[in-house]
Amino acid sequence: MVNQVRSGDCLPFLGAGACSGTIPNARDLSRRYADQYGYPFDDDMDLARVMQYALTEIRDPVDLKVELCRFFGMCGYPPSTDLAEPHSLLASLPISTFLTTNYDDFLAVALRRVGKRPQVELSRWWDILNHPVDPPLEATVESPLVYHLHGNCRNPLSMVLTESDYLTYMVNIVEFPASTGRSLLPPVVLEAMSNKPLLFIGYSLQDWTFRVLFHGLARTTPRQNQRRHVSVQLMPRVNGGARDAEQKARRYLEHYLNGWNISIFLGSASDFCAQLRARLDAAS
Repeated sequence: MVNQVRSGDCLPFLGAGACSGTIPNARDLSRRYADQYGYPFDDDMDLARVMQYALTEIRDPVDLKVELCRFFGMCGYPPSTDLAEPHSLLASLPISTFLTTNYDDFLAVALRRVGKRPQVELSRWWDILNHPVDPPLEATVESPLVYHLHGNCRNPLSMVLTESDYLTYMVNIVEFPASTGRSLLPPVVLEAMSNKPLLFIGYSLQDWTFRVLFHGLARTTPRQNQRRHVSVQLMPRVNGGARDAEQKARRYLEHYLNGWNISIFLGSASDFCAQLRARLDAAS
């Protein structure tokens, strides 16, 4: 991985854990909005379901997303002086394409801070009937592509937030290629996903959106071209009553993900980036 990121032979895939310490995690956000809107069910840690309920109170999906973006704006930005902070570290590397399921613009800001000119693009998952033929994109180290799979706060309509959003997104990323022969993802993203090792930072591999994307990629990528990927994972919550629960969970994750050519780093995004920064410095 050190050699790959030094040469830019890597496709980072950023999830919510990359923003840890600046934006609350999904569970904390879910509880915040469950309290705010009086969510009546016991699964108040499921953000998509809580937001689906909040939508019945607000009645306008864009207003709900604008409200969340306003809260994100109050959270500020990650520290720019921390070179091991995930966005700062990635921005300093010669990488041309980034994927993220986050709504924030932390990565674009970090790239501009080091003199790069990021191209920020969004999936038009919500409007496949009028999906345009996207102009060809050329991603370079100087002008990297930051592609938001789940939208971002610059366009609240684009955000995949409620349970209905997730269901529509999942259906459309399958239906659009079937009906048009084209992917919702730009060719430059598909090429990077097919040819480069993926580095998942702050992303849960238990997320169904990831599984659909990855399984779709696995079907279209020749076996001899499949690279070895890395995922930075926090240990999932385990059943405290089960014997050797953590050891069994670790063994299951390693076995399950090894079938997808994914190696695991068990720890936080900041832990991983601090170790990666130290190794990069030692190798330079």
